[in-house]
Amino acid sequence: MKKLGLLACAIFFGIIISAFPQEAFKEVSLVVNIEVPVRVYSDSTFVDDLTIKDFEILEEGISQKIEAVYLIKKMAVERSDEKRRYNPDTKRNYFLYFEVAAYQPRIGEGLEFFIDNIFSPEDMLYITTPLKTYRLKEGALQIKPKQEIVQELIGIIRGDTEQGNQEYRESIRILSNISQKLAVSLGASPSQSTSAPVLTLPRETPQDETLELEMLLLQYSDVLAKLENLRRVDQIKLLDFAKYLKNKMGQKYVYMFYQSEFIPQIDSRILGQFESLYQDNPAMLQQMSSLFDFFTREKSFDVNKVKMAYSDASTSIHFLFLTERPVEEEGVQMVEHSEDIFSAFREMARATGGLVISSTNPAYAFQQALDASENYYLLYYRPKDYVVDGKFKEIKVIVKGKKYKVIHRAGYFSN
Repeated sequence: MKKLGLLACAIFFGIIISAFPQEAFKEVSLVVNIEVPVRVYSDSTFVDDLTIKDFEILEEGISQKIEAVYLIKKMAVERSDEKRRYNPDTKRNYFLYFEVAAYQPRIGEGLEFFIDNIFSPEDMLYITTPLKTYRLKEGALQIKPKQEIVQELIGIIRGDTEQGNQEYRESIRILSNISQKLAVSLGASPSQSTSAPVLTLPRETPQDETLELEMLLLQYSDVLAKLENLRRVDQIKLLDFAKYLKNKMGQKYVYMFYQSEFIPQIDSRILGQFESLYQDNPAMLQQMSSLFDFFTREKSFDVNKVKMAYSDASTSIHFLFLTERPVEEEGVQMVEHSEDIFSAFREMARATGGLVISSTNPAYAFQQALDASENYYLLYYRPKDYVVDGKFKEIKVIVKGKKYKVIHRAGYFSN
């Protein structure tokens, strides 16, 4: 599964797929008015009775004069409180990204809820699978029944997931087989291999058997390296997508479906016993040492730089982390390896005013995030002593005298 490979193709859009126009990456030279989408909650209930007097905005710690506040429900301006008139663009752009190893039927349930209850003819919908990015044709709701649209979307997501992640799944299968073979080579039964395997090989292991073990370890290392390459996040493509979103008019909602990863891992105690057995074999020791390096993952991109770019784009990223129990296999230790990507995209979601939802049910997670996108405030202000210096300006929104949960983007670049 090529993790976040979706962002590699996310710059291609069209009626189905077409080239993305280069001129769309031109940046605005001067920012005069700052728009801040804000969601306010008392516990889990959206607070919809606030006025301009209830809010305070701080930019770099300095209080700013709020010029207008609009309460938005769906695409309608329910209430306005203005000192200066603005024209909020409430057109909605939905981006659904599916980075899952296997299609789950409840994804279809979530899509059905979205099309039946949320999506409107004025909205734009983009769906990215492990293979391609698609755009729903404008006017599709007038051409086809909703249920037919849902079934077409499910077919695309299911088919692309199966095809696009075939290499990833095959790599997982090979790692499982090698782990089992290594456990058996120690004379341990499958049930023992993940607890306390006991070496039965003699100190003087036959040369052909040593060579076989070396080949297994080498193959495991090669497949693991391939797997890491498949899931590597490309920072350049992440930033390119943020630029695209910044120039997209209206409200922008990104829903990332990311499935927890379980990697078949050689038990560290087995590796330790191999090291003891082959302490006089430098090649084997080097091979085993390299495996421990793979098990310690670091983020492959600058999280702070990326999250500032998406905050600047005024995009709400909702990170939907789909949890599940690992498939149990004899002789294999299934270890979750999602923390690097999970922690990075959790920070991105929070920096853009989005939600982070962990659930075994994709439909539930999607519905919760959609509900959060239905109601919000738009706050407008003109920064004091604005200077085009290219620096990131931090924003903090406060509801005066209340202990509400206030969610909004972290700031913007003054460029």
